[in-house]
Amino acid sequence: MDSQVLVALALSLVGGMSTSLGALFVVLNETPNLKMLGLLQGFAAGLMLSISFFDLAHNAINSIGFLKGNLWFFGGVIFFAIIASFIPEPTLSPSSDSKSKKKNSNGGSKDNMRKHRRQVLFSGIITAVGISLHNFPEGMAVFLGSIKGLRVGLNLALAIALHNIPEGVAVALPVYFATNSKWQAFKLATISGLAEPLGVIIVAYLFPASLNPEILDGLLGSVGGVMAFLTLHEMLPLAFDYAGPKQAVKAVFCGMAFMSASLYFLEISLPAEMIL
Repeated sequence: MDSQVLVALALSLVGGMSTSLGALFVVLNETPNLKMLGLLQGFAAGLMLSISFFDLAHNAINSIGFLKGNLWFFGGVIFFAIIASFIPEPTLSPSSDSKSKKKNSNGGSKDNMRKHRRQVLFSGIITAVGISLHNFPEGMAVFLGSIKGLRVGLNLALAIALHNIPEGVAVALPVYFATNSKWQAFKLATISGLAEPLGVIIVAYLFPASLNPEILDGLLGSVGGVMAFLTLHEMLPLAFDYAGPKQAVKAVFCGMAFMSASLYFLEISLPAEMIL
């Protein structure tokens, strides 16, 4: 069993660390302007919506039924909405009336840019949380696949790695824009990818062979609800503000198409009984 766990950990690291590869694509380029940021935020929102509706919620409904699947999904929405309500929205620091009257247009522009950066950083952190939640069950799947055989586990890890690359972009992009720190962007994306081997460890050691399939499917549906909420609440508004509604919507559908294609390759790499 220990050797199987080590193999599963190694394979899950292949998938999890591909988020770092996505982050590299971001940090090796110049910080994007606001319009480019909006387009990429829209693309990332499309990735997240596809994961939420076409992957997690869809499979939960198929596995445990329409009613239970929806209850778990909207339970995740409500849970995360409550958490988000306790997180203060980033705002400009207050200034006196006299100071604001003396501000020139350049000063106002700098304050707006600081506000944009705070908003984008908040979006990036929330995105990292959602993607970590998504990566966690993928680690479970890699572990179960590696038990069936090295070939199954390897195919699964490679397929997961493919669709984790744009997830790394989704995390690193707003953090890099907000902090102008390549290291912070790369670090946060890498940490979100480490949720995958964490899933292997928890399944292997905390409750092996005692995982109720219905509870697991319900939890995955809840993760879908969490991701849908954070996408619609945090990412889409930024995409609309910075890129404009028409361009942002196009970027969203491009992201959905891209993630749907990668989910397809993930699905055909899994045995029928292990589809996430």
